[in-house]
Amino acid sequence: MTRVGDSRIAEGLAILGPAETALLRLLDDAFRGWGIDAGADEISAPPVYPVDELADLDLYVNFPHLALVAGGLETPTDGPSKGRFSPAQVAGPHLGLSTATCFAAYLLHQHTRVPPETLVTLVNQCFRRESRFDGLRRLLSFQMREIVAIGSFEHTQDVIARFRERIEDFLGRLDLDVEVEAATDPFFQGGGARALLQRMEPVKHEFQVDGLAIASVNTHRNFFGERCRITFGNDDSTAFTGCVAFGLERWVSVLIDRYGTAEKARTRSEQVLHETYSA
Repeated sequence: MTRVGDSRIAEGLAILGPAETALLRLLDDAFRGWGIDAGADEISAPPVYPVDELADLDLYVNFPHLALVAGGLETPTDGPSKGRFSPAQVAGPHLGLSTATCFAAYLLHQHTRVPPETLVTLVNQCFRRESRFDGLRRLLSFQMREIVAIGSFEHTQDVIARFRERIEDFLGRLDLDVEVEAATDPFFQGGGARALLQRMEPVKHEFQVDGLAIASVNTHRNFFGERCRITFGNDDSTAFTGCVAFGLERWVSVLIDRYGTAEKARTRSEQVLHETYSA
């Protein structure tokens, strides 16, 4: 068990104290506001889904090392032994814990035709069974705010370009030393055309501070449109998607490292937000 400020962290699970929570909420309100100002509708989502729905999105093919599943307990039970239930005590795990927030946006629009410039924003609890955990930098359970574009390819690229510029500007004003790194997207791995296109033109860029990715912009092309049968336009073309993601606890971590305490980081963040982005 470790502590960051007033927060308690054990086995990759963080309970944020008041100061860290206030900083996280300030950041999430700002990112949410950016999405709303750009015309996004806010939606809400559960942190778990039927495993067959996540399987349709290739979660268990592309991210098996990160995935977590859940099921009900068989009754009666004697309770856990040495901190865990045995397989015989657990009913068939039929729920998958989400590794990314944006899945909800695609499942919401499954089997529908959307306007070519659809934009939504949402925040959700995400779960990743990392090989190691590291304070607030790398957690088993964390919050991710996303702004998700669905529709035409041009729309997804315009959203990504606009938010990439805003993220870079915000990080600079916060005096954070950021590197923008091209990264691979497992949804396009393999020998297919998508994988070749990714090698020619990266579809994912991460904003890294001290080697930690705290935000990313992602082009999915029409992968999720195909899997969820989302179309747009009068000719029912398969929709393209893209997203902008913010790992909220990771932002809290790098800001505390930069300013010393959550209180000081919140004061500086409020100042930058007020001076730069207030109407």
